[in-house]
Amino acid sequence: MEVATATEASAPAASGSAARQNHSFPWLDAAISEPYYFLHLLAFFSYFAARSAAIAADDGGELYHRLLRREIQAVLVFLVLFVVKIVREETWETFIADSLLYAKGLLLAVTLVIDYWLALGYFLGFVVIYAVAQQPPYHGLGHSNHLTPLQLESLLTEEPTSRFWLVEFRTLFSATCIQASSVLPELSNIYSNKNISFGIIDLGHFPNAAAKFGISMWDHLPTYILFDKATEVARFPEVTSESKVFVPKVTKKLLCQHFDLDRRLIEYLST
Repeated sequence: MEVATATEASAPAASGSAARQNHSFPWLDAAISEPYYFLHLLAFFSYFAARSAAIAADDGGELYHRLLRREIQAVLVFLVLFVVKIVREETWETFIADSLLYAKGLLLAVTLVIDYWLALGYFLGFVVIYAVAQQPPYHGLGHSNHLTPLQLESLLTEEPTSRFWLVEFRTLFSATCIQASSVLPELSNIYSNKNISFGIIDLGHFPNAAAKFGISMWDHLPTYILFDKATEVARFPEVTSESKVFVPKVTKKLLCQHFDLDRRLIEYLST
């Protein structure tokens, strides 16, 4: 009963992910349907209208040449940063967030050539977008389930179907959680078996669960805890004085090593 309930809890997200994946152009669907991406597209495309108006109002033609040089410089810088990020970043969510940040900074630098007030207007526009829209998280679940704290407790204590549960505790108001939202589902596709299961708890919906599991809502999110039946055997980040100063970026490789997932998979396959 508990497993069925947990699966039902993840059904809406899974169906939404499937619908997005079945779309002929999923990136175009996201750009139009997600306010975060749509508002950024509007802001970037509005530059061309502002550019045309500024050049048309310039009688001497000097603005056109200065603006063209600055645009070429901005495009070259963006391409370099783009290539560096696409090589180094592990998740698309982090890559998109960083790319948009660079694009916004370079757009402000270009608009300064046209007019300081225009640059200020774009800056305020980006602040408004940040306030009213949020980058969407990864929509896939892989072989993980969205759980409530009560469901997790039942799965751990009442005849557990898996010995181990690796659970991610996150909130969708945290940019770090959004950028790491694809890590656990992708790990579950590789390591999920009868011995280890994967779950996700949104502390934004269940804030009281944070204190129960010893998690701070204001730092160290997302937190990953590995349970052996009802006993916590490991967590990331660990609650130490060092972890309060520096927390490494969440990656599949880091979590795999921290929770020794390869060894657990080999032990399962050898039984």
